[in-house]
Amino acid sequence: MTRYLMVHVAGLLGVLLIISALTFVVMHAIPGGPFDEAEMPVGKETKAALNAKYGFDRPLHEQYLRYMWAALQGDFGVPFQSPSETVLGLIGRTWKVSLLLGGASTLLSVAVGIPLGFLAAVKQNTWLDYTASTASVLGIVLPPFVVAMLFVQLFSLELQLLPTGGWGDSWQQVIMPVVTFALGITARIARYTRSSVLEVLRSDFVRTARAKGLSRRAVLQRHVLRNSLTPLVTIAGPLLAGAITGSFFVETIFRIPGIGLYFTRSALERDYPMIMALTLLFAALITVVYFVTDIIYAWIDPRVRIVGGRERA
Repeated sequence: MTRYLMVHVAGLLGVLLIISALTFVVMHAIPGGPFDEAEMPVGKETKAALNAKYGFDRPLHEQYLRYMWAALQGDFGVPFQSPSETVLGLIGRTWKVSLLLGGASTLLSVAVGIPLGFLAAVKQNTWLDYTASTASVLGIVLPPFVVAMLFVQLFSLELQLLPTGGWGDSWQQVIMPVVTFALGITARIARYTRSSVLEVLRSDFVRTARAKGLSRRAVLQRHVLRNSLTPLVTIAGPLLAGAITGSFFVETIFRIPGIGLYFTRSALERDYPMIMALTLLFAALITVVYFVTDIIYAWIDPRVRIVGGRERA
């Protein structure tokens, strides 16, 4: 187990190092910069002074090493879009909003997705199954920004029932962002639940339970539901990471001051410190969540064992 943990931690650090290097190179390879005249109309002398201040006039490899050394000490720089605070301060201030949005959306998705998938499997090949399956497919294939714009057009512009965006002024502002964010998650949970329940329903121990005379309700509650929820751990990692980091499209379209909105602004405005910090943060969260998911899966599933640093079934 110790070797397994050490190998995964080393792999995590390697992934972060590779991602940081690629992000840094690609970020500087894109034409334009934070102090270009098109973005910030300044004179040549002022622009040269700003580049010298932030070290942009140095060789690229030297800039990268200086940034990583500072980052290892907890200094991720100052965001160009908000020079009065640090990058970590801005992230800490906006992350609370993203956590609230993602948490509410995830709770809604679990509350709707699991019962929907369970009922679709139990009522297989009925109108309920077909309706749930069709809704799940639509929820997966429709991009969040398309759903968001459709909601704004229908509920805000046509029916004038909900505000077009914003956050924190009224409870009506929460409805469309949360539902938009939750649709895709709900669809994935429902499909995974349906497939898992169908697999459990065909298993030998369910047939044995039925042969012993247990009622259909008892079989579903005691055997099917409990055993069918285990595979959902597979998608728990991406769902949790998405809930933590928020949705770029949802926050941008609905003007929610969360971490996703500031990441989009950072990319458009060439805010290099914010781009690097948020990319590393997202990468670290995703890899850590997947790592924890592997550990939990090996713990709750007796068919999985960690042997010699590797997972084996």
